[in-house]
Amino acid sequence: MKKTKPIKYHPIGVIRSPFKNPEGIPIQSSAARGVRGTVHVLPKYRKGLKNLNGFSHIILIYHMHLSKVKKLIVTPFLDNKEHGVFATRSPAHPNSIGVSVVRLKSIKNGALQIEGLDMVDGTPLIDIKPYVPRFDIRHKVKIGWLKDKIGKLRITKADRRFT
Repeated sequence: MKKTKPIKYHPIGVIRSPFKNPEGIPIQSSAARGVRGTVHVLPKYRKGLKNLNGFSHIILIYHMHLSKVKKLIVTPFLDNKEHGVFATRSPAHPNSIGVSVVRLKSIKNGALQIEGLDMVDGTPLIDIKPYVPRFDIRHKVKIGWLKDKIGKLRITKADRRFT
């Protein structure tokens, strides 16, 4: 395999959240109903927000900056058995990239008011994409080991196992 060059990303903003540390955060944005916060986009990127206000939901891509654990085998929040990290949404991935679909409430002066937050306060924002059901929803999907665990999503909260 050919040697790859490092990839560099720079934050385009910061996510403000009511959660000051990872413990107790909902483990997915779909389980964070009613949790509100703000995305502050840096001034030099604000032009890129043009026409985003026409979307009800957006995809936030961010760096899970407090994730210190990097493992290929993990015990995820919804199970007590080990799984390969790529079969989970755990923060222990080699690159701590998070992806969340959130409701966009409003945009004013580069501040996006959002709902459905599942990230810690101060999380660096890497990118924003519009959520488009025709692009993003798939039908007849399999969810592997999560099939019998997904019912615990709303009651399961993050703990300190990955920080």
